[in-house]
Amino acid sequence: MAPLLVDIHTHIYPPSYIALLSARTTTPYIAQPPPPTPTSPIPSPRLIILPSDDDPSLPPSARGRPIDASYSSISAKLSFMAQHSISTSIISLANPWLDFLPPTTAAATAHAINDDMHALCAAHPGRLFAFGTLPVSAPPAALVAEVHRLATLPLIKGLILGTTGLGAGLDDPALDPLWAALQATQQLAFIHPHYGLPSEVFGPRAADSGHVLPLALGFPLETTIAFVRMYLAGVFERFPRLCVLLAHAGGAVPFLAGRVDSCVRHERVGAQGRGRRDIWDVLRRNVWLDGVVYSPVGLRAAVEAVGRERVLWGTDHPFFPPVGEGQGGEEWLSVRMNVEAVKGAFGGDEAGVQGVLGWNAVRLLGLDLGGIEAGERSKGDEKGEEEEGEEDGEKSEDDVEEVALY
Repeated sequence: MAPLLVDIHTHIYPPSYIALLSARTTTPYIAQPPPPTPTSPIPSPRLIILPSDDDPSLPPSARGRPIDASYSSISAKLSFMAQHSISTSIISLANPWLDFLPPTTAAATAHAINDDMHALCAAHPGRLFAFGTLPVSAPPAALVAEVHRLATLPLIKGLILGTTGLGAGLDDPALDPLWAALQATQQLAFIHPHYGLPSEVFGPRAADSGHVLPLALGFPLETTIAFVRMYLAGVFERFPRLCVLLAHAGGAVPFLAGRVDSCVRHERVGAQGRGRRDIWDVLRRNVWLDGVVYSPVGLRAAVEAVGRERVLWGTDHPFFPPVGEGQGGEEWLSVRMNVEAVKGAFGGDEAGVQGVLGWNAVRLLGLDLGGIEAGERSKGDEKGEEEEGEEDGEKSEDDVEEVALY
């Protein structure tokens, strides 16, 4: 029996967002190509979303990355899903979301885009759900109002949020009304990077390797720093039922959590360790990790950090497509690597594999998959739930209830 595949990390720019970026001339924007000539192929528009993409020494047609229908077309998304036997996707607006909008237009734009996303999902019941997006530059009341409105849209299963929050990071006390609203509505916050690290960190030869350094290191470390700042600021003490999903398996969080714990316990300034929740307790009660990590080593670390029922599979589509031309019908290497990472991490434990690849997301988000009912789970999945209870005898009933948000 083929495992159920639920893609928790898959992006789209709906047409309204494409139009928004196309109307801009500063980062982020979409640069339209020059007209084709009889001897040149039809060029693609270029997506320029990072300051480093907007190199003035290059013509606009050579900046950023080419953007095709896979970024904005639901038909292309569904074709990708069919090609890789993905049953259900939780789509989300890709970075940089609405961070760049002026306060005067942010709330209305977020409302419209979230309604667009919900309508796209409604047209494909059981196949598509979505994470909403927030007008982070809008007045706080508008931000909180959109959180509560999203909770009334049945196909919206949480929201996606960058690491800068309102501009001062996710440890900013001004975000407390947002965390309170998310806790009250029990919506999942998918924390995703965009800004990376300062370019000078990567040295003068960084461009020689393209996007490797900022994507492989900058993005995961951005997420790592954002989460640790939240932890040190006491966000999870003030909001003990806040639920967050960290992108890219939490970056370096699984590996560095022990070091953070030690530093907190040994820090003399500010009595850091007194009365603070243990970071491992936060990871096991408040945090989920996606499995977009491409190796069994990283996947095992994620499972060790948060527990096997808190790791969710994803593809990061439409990013990381096959390299080269003529790849339209080819299996994506990035997808295969993430499936193989899960299988390699669990070895012969089929229940663990099935949980991460699909059923963990179904249980967490209360997904109604239509023809696939919870009672149709494989015997291996049910056996895995029994084994989890045997292996973790100290887990309370409250812990089990926290795994399901809907």
